[in-house]
Amino acid sequence: MSGGRRSHTASVLSNGKVLVTGGAPLGYGSINSAELYDPSTSTWTTTSNMITARESHTTSVLSNGKVLVTGGYNDNFGVLNDAELYDPSTGAWATTGNMTNARSWHTASVLSNGKVLVTGGWNILFYLNSAELYDPSTGIWTTTSNMINARSYHTASVLSNGLVLVTGGWNGNIAINSAELYDPSTGTWTTTDSMTDTRLVHTASILSNGKVLVTGGYFSANSLNSAELYDPSTGAWATTGNMTNARSWHTASVLSYGLVLVTGGCNGNIAINSAELYDPSTGTWKTTGSMTDTRCRHTASVLSNGKVLVTGGGSNSGLLNSAELY
Repeated sequence: MSGGRRSHTASVLSNGKVLVTGGAPLGYGSINSAELYDPSTSTWTTTSNMITARESHTTSVLSNGKVLVTGGYNDNFGVLNDAELYDPSTGAWATTGNMTNARSWHTASVLSNGKVLVTGGWNILFYLNSAELYDPSTGIWTTTSNMINARSYHTASVLSNGLVLVTGGWNGNIAINSAELYDPSTGTWTTTDSMTDTRLVHTASILSNGKVLVTGGYFSANSLNSAELYDPSTGAWATTGNMTNARSWHTASVLSYGLVLVTGGCNGNIAINSAELYDPSTGTWKTTGSMTDTRCRHTASVLSNGKVLVTGGGSNSGLLNSAELY
């Protein structure tokens, strides 16, 4: 990549390219630059800068092919409530409606009706339980019911039944293991069974069988190696095989043949380069080739050719602009 970045985003566009946006250096500052990776040529090109520099934001690929960027943190303005759109056909950014609430370390989920659900996050003063919806047809945000629990550093997964599962995170005082479901048809939240382990900065992946695999994360000054499965048909969690390595701030990618690839992350304060594969048919993990670089707070994107692109992050030796393919 043209520059090092962590706490950035990577989005696979409808044309197969990967859009990387924003992020932060290891020191002071946030970034507004954006760049594109072309799998057909294995090359990076810069594209137009975002209107606002930001880190710890979200990006969502909409049904019309545009990319919605929401919130995040800017060193000059603090936590942001603004949003902007990237048009791959022109390479240009345009502002769209502002969110009701400023938020960073939140989640954004594209629903089956095309709207985007944003949940929770942090606004410097408070950890949030609020949620709101973006309508791409109007560019307008509307509030929806609040989550039962305030949370940031959590996950949100759109299930095959259309509900959204939110798990774990930090509520401003403690890490939590609670989970809840959002129903887009009613705009309401309901509790579901809590995870076995309390965790934040973990991952959640929807498997081909419809279950949700949660891996790792951070709790009580320790990174976790545990993993568990949520079954939407019963609303229950069950433990599954532990990862070989404890990790937080890592990535998890569902591969085309159903296995889940977990890469890097931090074990405590140490960035790691190990990678491992989860097999849903056996509930077991096995190690696979390690990344060239140790990296934490990086991204991983499953490309149309089945390979996985890993970008940036922080390593034990500094900020990374490197990228590698699995």
